[in-house]
Amino acid sequence: MPVRADRSEGDINLTPARAAWLREHIDADTHTLLAADEAAFLRQALSTPCLDVVERAEGIWLIDAQGRRIMDFHGNSVHQVGYGHPRVVAAITRQMATLPFSPRRYANRAATDLAERLAALAPGGPHKVLFAPGGTAAIGMALKLARAATGRHKTVSMWDSFHGASLDAISIGGEAIFRRDAGPLLPGAEHVPPPALAARFFGTDGRAHERLADYIDYVLEVQGDVAAVIAEPMRWTTVEPPPADFWPRVRASCDRHGTLLIFDEIPSGLGRTGTMFYCEQTGADPDMLVLGKGLGGGIFPLAALISRAGLDVAADRALGHYTHEKSSVGCAAGLATLDVLRDEGLVEKAATLGTEALARLRAQVGGLPGVRAVRGVGLYFGVELDDPARADAAIYRCLAHGLSFKVGGGTVLTLCPPLTITPADLYAAFDIVAGALADPEP
Repeated sequence: MPVRADRSEGDINLTPARAAWLREHIDADTHTLLAADEAAFLRQALSTPCLDVVERAEGIWLIDAQGRRIMDFHGNSVHQVGYGHPRVVAAITRQMATLPFSPRRYANRAATDLAERLAALAPGGPHKVLFAPGGTAAIGMALKLARAATGRHKTVSMWDSFHGASLDAISIGGEAIFRRDAGPLLPGAEHVPPPALAARFFGTDGRAHERLADYIDYVLEVQGDVAAVIAEPMRWTTVEPPPADFWPRVRASCDRHGTLLIFDEIPSGLGRTGTMFYCEQTGADPDMLVLGKGLGGGIFPLAALISRAGLDVAADRALGHYTHEKSSVGCAAGLATLDVLRDEGLVEKAATLGTEALARLRAQVGGLPGVRAVRGVGLYFGVELDDPARADAAIYRCLAHGLSFKVGGGTVLTLCPPLTITPADLYAAFDIVAGALADPEP
């Protein structure tokens, strides 16, 4: 069966550039380890077969089996506080020594404390919280709560979006690499174009996003029974924030039609964008906010659903019921992560350093061959190129000089450093990117 090279979610492991990297930069011992990994795991285009073997991770660095130090500007978006932050490690170690597991029917101090902290941090309120082992599971809980609270089952979400890889999450998600040939998905999952593509469908006069918001309003009106609009408040994979007035218009439509607004901030929350949650910059508070990724400090898998307290309407059913629903160890990691973000001023740093760094990155690469745009929000940057082959070449050129990142949407180099990074290391990474893009040939 021929393999299709779908690049919507990220760079894939099926390209000639990947094969060339393996030939030129991986030694015989690492090849043996990679072959064993491929033999043990089912293949899939975004992971196995793998790129390299890592032995250690510390701060902003991955150290591979050959001893190379690689700045990790990918990190699956879990490393806001870097890898192995001592305060997170210490909190986990203390909790493991006293309460390594908390059965679901029992409360524990770490879980209660973390729920209270998140409820207080989220915009709007008052809030209540549920935990889950990962972001996909938290999305599932949000969908179930929306049904319970509204008595409806339909959703409106966006093409090109990503909300997780389970069947319910890909039903509302919009990336073909997850949906293609998956068979019947959730009924009632309606989709609309994302704000970043609004001009393709609604005009190029600068008001396309208004017409998209009006179209969403029309869908909510004509359907009449939509439980929730669920979306990434900004498209994470391609670093594309929406126009300033887009989400307030959608928020007003949801209120008018009795529809809930759910924001997926699994990658964008916890300080990356210069505010604790990106939705704070949109002018629209959601009814539910979903977190994950970095909540466990880059160590423990942990996600959260933060909901308006008024949606606490499902006491007679199970929304989650996960074995690690109130993980004492995971919640200790979450509390330590919030402490680090606060005490080290990392949210404020993302805002101030991010503004300076974006100007510098634009000056460095904005005029280089094939560069269409340079975008950024906080300490998260995207360099959009004109050709997938050029982007594919760039990632491996950068890897050869010790910088790892993700390519989103086929053409966007996404640079997502830990918030603990020093300006010197950040700008060294920019120099690597500029050097890789200076070659006019893809």
